[in-house]
Amino acid sequence: MRRLLIAIVLLSGVSTAPVLAQSDTVNLRVDKLEKEMKAVQRKVFPNGATLEPELGSNPSPAMAAGNAAGAPITDLTARVDALESQLKSMTGQVEQDGFRLKKVEDALKAYEGRLKALETPETAVGSGDETELAATTPALKPTPASSKPATIAKPAAPKPAPAATTTTKVDPARKAAIAAVEIPATGDAAEDAYTYGFRLWGAKLYPEAQTKLKEFVAKYPTHKRLSFAQNLLGRAYLDEGKPALASVAFYDNYQKNPRGERASESLYWLGVALTRLKKPADACKVYTEFDEVYGAKTSADLKAKVAKGKTDAKCPAA
Repeated sequence: MRRLLIAIVLLSGVSTAPVLAQSDTVNLRVDKLEKEMKAVQRKVFPNGATLEPELGSNPSPAMAAGNAAGAPITDLTARVDALESQLKSMTGQVEQDGFRLKKVEDALKAYEGRLKALETPETAVGSGDETELAATTPALKPTPASSKPATIAKPAAPKPAPAATTTTKVDPARKAAIAAVEIPATGDAAEDAYTYGFRLWGAKLYPEAQTKLKEFVAKYPTHKRLSFAQNLLGRAYLDEGKPALASVAFYDNYQKNPRGERASESLYWLGVALTRLKKPADACKVYTEFDEVYGAKTSADLKAKVAKGKTDAKCPAA
């Protein structure tokens, strides 16, 4: 009888040892799963909110009497395997989402940088081609006969042509033509300077006239002939076939001295220069400005010229 009892005890120890070892392994895996799940939850829910597992209150079914404990342990092991597989999938998805979010943030930063660059104002630059013209300054402010703001903007001066690298010989015929223009000597240096520039322009020696008239404007900025000289400078450019430079000269004469003797004429010629530059819309704005500022008190001859200018620019009827 004693031998039988010893045998039963030994057999029971043998049968329960593997079950206990398997149970310990499952417990370790569950602990690992819990830690990894908490790490995933901290990644997915950084603000502290977590997703609680749905644990039911239903009691586990009791094992049938006489069944080995290996069956529940095997079932639990399979469920833990499934949980580990789901956790790996979830972790991979979180890593992919984080990578995509990083790419979106980088793209957004690049877009914001480009947007700031686009919003930064840039200074308009003349093209250097005299047939090109752009508005680069605010609208005019001085208007002697109207309180309405001016509607025209300053034309852009073309870039100066590069200096010649070789010395150009003066045509003897041109040299003779320049020498034929009488240089006035009345004793009034300023008046003589303007008159000489006017005579050069009348002789169609436009580059020489431009040089003398620019010298006069720079040297005598308050002289009574200033408006005449600035207007004639624009005429010299226009007659030489340089409407871009002419438009700048005419605009300056009107804007800087709107009550000058030739300011109204410069405004008319500015419209002509813009029409030649194929800027009819801007020319029409100039003629509208002329009507508002000088229309009521200008000469009949100048009014007729402005009317023709409107026709040439195809301005809409008022």
